[in-house]
Amino acid sequence: MKIIPKKLCKGDKIAVVSLSWGGLGDENLIHKYYIAKKRLENDFGLEVVPMPNALKGSEYIYNHPEARAKDLMDAFKDKTIKGIICAIGGDDSVRILPYIDYEVIKNNPKIFMGYSDTTVNHFIMNKAGVVSYYGPCIMSEFGEYTKMFDYTINAVNNILFNDSKGLEIKSSPIWSDDFIGWDESNINKKLEEKNEMHGYEVLQGNGVVRGKLLGGCLDVFPMIIGTEVWPNLEEWKGKILLIETSEDEPKPEYILWYLRGLGAQKIFDVIKGIVVGKPHMEKYYDEYKEVICKVLKEFKKENLPVIYNVNIGHADPVGILPLGTEIEVDYDNKKIKLVESATK
Repeated sequence: MKIIPKKLCKGDKIAVVSLSWGGLGDENLIHKYYIAKKRLENDFGLEVVPMPNALKGSEYIYNHPEARAKDLMDAFKDKTIKGIICAIGGDDSVRILPYIDYEVIKNNPKIFMGYSDTTVNHFIMNKAGVVSYYGPCIMSEFGEYTKMFDYTINAVNNILFNDSKGLEIKSSPIWSDDFIGWDESNINKKLEEKNEMHGYEVLQGNGVVRGKLLGGCLDVFPMIIGTEVWPNLEEWKGKILLIETSEDEPKPEYILWYLRGLGAQKIFDVIKGIVVGKPHMEKYYDEYKEVICKVLKEFKKENLPVIYNVNIGHADPVGILPLGTEIEVDYDNKKIKLVESATK
């Protein structure tokens, strides 16, 4: 059984950590921190505290993975801190693995949230036996210029602050493929929105499936396969696999290779279903669908249910999915809901 952290309340203290790229502390980008801090305090009623190394800049953070890990461990140990939000992703969270104390996390469960390269840290949380939250981060969403998407705001309130048992995770009615450069001169610019034309799509399979969600950014999987945090086959049994792809927009053949690797590990033999995030900017939208179905056919898993185009990870807007709690996916009616509350 996974340990479910306590929900957030107004006035709670939230720690900011830089566990991968350290750009949040760079001189030209630190304004994003102050935007996020103000938003978290004014809109969500939280007290925001950066951990000691979180704002030391990208060069320091790159050179000191042990300092990143210390911030994370200290944030878990600090009884006054009720939640931890990652600054941003990056590409080398895997370098903090030697410095992680899983007992510290297990004995001090609290909300931990981020996405992208933070996938490494979510697998750390999984190994420690604690539910974590695949969702918005400081620089991208909480530090968004002008305003956050209502979809993301609602996800934060519904999942982190309230009893979310039975909550339906709906598709966003709008999306965006716009990008505003991270420069203080753009602080009043707003992302352009489009109507969502697809909604959730079922690529194959049917029925209603229940299972605990496990996964993250597919691009990151090759870095952690074979490490201490990668689950063995027994741990994958009965899970629903979450996969999404990064802003690097990996070519379809890379997705093919990554998925074949999962198939070769027999993961598709033991999971109950797959949830796939909306591709970044909808690049390779149809190509990814074809690749997923192709690989599952190769492994004789044409009936394994797959739901596609979920607002998670590198999509705009982004929601939150709890990793480690039981969810239900109705592949006949294209619905996702939380069977149990994501927080206590």
